Amino acid sequence: MSDQQKSTDTGVEQFGYKQELHRTLRLKDLVIYGMLFMVIIAPMSIFGEIQVASGGMTPLVYLIGIIAIAFTAFCYMQMSSRFPVAGSVYAYVQRGINPHVGFVAGWLILLDYIFIPSLLYSLVAAWCVELVPSIPFFAWIAIFVVINTTINVRGIESTAKADWIMFIIEIGTLLFFIILGLKFVFNGGGTGGLSINPFYQPGKINPGFIASATSIACLSFLGFDGISTLAEETINPKKTVGKGILISLIAIGVVFILQTYVAALILPNWQATDKSTGFFDAAALAGGQAFKIALLVVNILAVGIANTMAAQTATARMLFSMSRDGLIPKIFSKIHPKFKTPYVGAIIIGIFSFIVPIILSVSQLVRLVNFGALSSFVMLNFAVFLFFFIKEKNRGFGAFIKYLVCPWCGIAILIFVFTGFEKLTYIIGITWLIIGLIIGYVKSNGYKNVPEAFKNLY
Repeated sequence: MSDQQKSTDTGVEQFGYKQELHRTLRLKDLVIYGMLFMVIIAPMSIFGEIQVASGGMTPLVYLIGIIAIAFTAFCYMQMSSRFPVAGSVYAYVQRGINPHVGFVAGWLILLDYIFIPSLLYSLVAAWCVELVPSIPFFAWIAIFVVINTTINVRGIESTAKADWIMFIIEIGTLLFFIILGLKFVFNGGGTGGLSINPFYQPGKINPGFIASATSIACLSFLGFDGISTLAEETINPKKTVGKGILISLIAIGVVFILQTYVAALILPNWQATDKSTGFFDAAALAGGQAFKIALLVVNILAVGIANTMAAQTATARMLFSMSRDGLIPKIFSKIHPKFKTPYVGAIIIGIFSFIVPIILSVSQLVRLVNFGALSSFVMLNFAVFLFFFIKEKNRGFGAFIKYLVCPWCGIAILIFVFTGFEKLTYIIGITWLIIGLIIGYVKSNGYKNVPEAFKNLY
């Protein structure tokens, strides 16, 4: 397919932008990217915590979580098919509500996108120090930052190739765990066979349990939205991006449920499960101590390279989108002449991600990430309702479900999760919001001017 055909497929020019990024991604690449962003083996590091909190029903927690977050994912699908441009929630809320509210949404999700690489580097560096104490914490961060930033600068094709390598490693390791785990169980270990207990225990499932499970699991699926930032590097994004979001979310949900179910069968005594090493203890029982260490190494590679690289890719694209609209410094919209990537943003994020983990703790970074993501998701859901149902007056049963029921269910779930944050989270998040409102006011001359791409709409 020629570049001209690819550009025609996407129609990015109709939104007032010039096609600058290199289009090469297909549906399979987006699905892999989305799954790696959410981390295929993410439950391994938090299994113990959820197992104890849920009374041994971790698989059920993930099942509830994927149903809860699906409403917001469906809204992303609607917007991505109508507006196939880079920028994710920033671009969608711009067009669904107005450019000024869109900037606020983009500013809020930057809190997620900018700090999530730092959070991931902190986790990985701590694991690496545990394995190799002779190499200091900051040195491990530097190693992973250099690897990921180099791949990001070289182009989305390099990122896609690295994604496929990590995908194969993670899936292979996971399959190995499942086979060993089931063999252990059927040979008389753990539950001694398949059991329904990880999904259902009489008298324990009630509204309080569902509410708690939703607040825990929704955060595990953050990252599916990153697919939408690649719209201008995707062939035929109107069809592909939405499908990629849906498929990756369903696939990761199945993978999360399957691996935690097998782990729960291996360790049926959830009261005695170690909160920090629960999954790895299950791996040791099923495959020995060597397998436990191998699993930890794969987690380091998965989070340190695949997950963090995906996060840096999405962040650079978000900064590129906001920069070309003149809402943040123009330097972030600079495109590499050879690799056709927003390389300045990738490099700056790499430097930022090296410095922040040395200053802020993991718990502080988690608060920043969660507030930014969920608050912007609320705005995205409302934008779908306002644009399709109110402005365009789409009616009928299908439209009623897609543009009224789904957005408001998504909003209700997200607001509920929001109520579970600590006081410090609100303080940090609201402070960030106020800063964004001030910047937006200054850059738009009192919210009067709009980006060049929107001037023909007003």
